[in-house]
Amino acid sequence: MKQFWVYMLRCRDNSYYIGVTSDVEVRLAQHARGMVLTCYTFERRPVTLVYSAAFRTAAEAIRWEKQIKGWSRAKKSALIRGDWDAIKTLARPAALRQAQDDGGVPEA
Repeated sequence: MKQFWVYMLRCRDNSYYIGVTSDVEVRLAQHARGMVLTCYTFERRPVTLVYSAAFRTAAEAIRWEKQIKGWSRAKKSALIRGDWDAIKTLARPAALRQAQDDGGVPEA
């Protein structure tokens, strides 16, 4: 059964690149060799694979890729660490997080 992968690379400049592929090893090698001059990672090599997740369908993988592309750097870093508690905390609106940190409730 074919799998699809969402993968995240850490680039030389410490930025992240997120993509979808059906073969992580081949795609990572392509990034590492700089096979596409217009690719985000071309001028940011070397790159390091820091996260990957397998999906049964391309649609599922693309949905996850789009979701995490919209995340803050802090949430992406938590994903790399596998820290789901931090991801849940960071998913809350900033005012609510601050109020909970302060032990209160946000003002309306």
